[in-house]
Amino acid sequence: MELREPGVCTVDVASGELRGATGRYMKTLRDLEGLYEDRAAYAALVRVMGDTVVYAVSDYRPSADAGDMIVGVTRMRPGKVGREFFMTRGHIHARADRPEIYYGESGRGVMLLESPAGEIRTVEIRPRTLCYVPPYWIHRSVNVGPDELVMTFAYPADAGQDYAIIEAAGGMRCRIVDDGRGGWATVDNADYRPRPADLVARIMGRTERAGAERQP
Repeated sequence: MELREPGVCTVDVASGELRGATGRYMKTLRDLEGLYEDRAAYAALVRVMGDTVVYAVSDYRPSADAGDMIVGVTRMRPGKVGREFFMTRGHIHARADRPEIYYGESGRGVMLLESPAGEIRTVEIRPRTLCYVPPYWIHRSVNVGPDELVMTFAYPADAGQDYAIIEAAGGMRCRIVDDGRGGWATVDNADYRPRPADLVARIMGRTERAGAERQP
């Protein structure tokens, strides 16, 4: 096997970017249609700020080989649609047995996690908080603070992303909402449809899905 050269990147917390990244993408509010419970509030906000970037990711991808790593930085603006905070689309890894690490750089966020069977976990992320997302967990980042949320992340290069698992279930089982007291709370998602037992078993047993979506 041929050795690769070491790589060096710098986390620019102020700009929320990874200096030296090999790739970048962003999601505007218009791109996030279908995520929020209050469709009327979403439509009204899109008319005002539809092309505003809600979150942006810069990452360093040496390769897609097993055993390699992808690292990057996510920056998410503060805001709400109705009572729900701004969030990422969320995903499970296409190779579902791959984990991920998130490290809080600035701001205040929540990592919302859901097992394929519908168990829910939440981890609050602040500066210098390291959140470990174990294999097989669907996960979504939510900005619950008044400032930009900036996080560094790392995951195996062959993990891939599967976004369709959330959409097919009508969203994640819980939503993160403003509790009206300056904090956040979880509430049930009325649109959620539990996954059939045979699907859960297949997810828990798979290491990859043919043709799974790999681009955000």
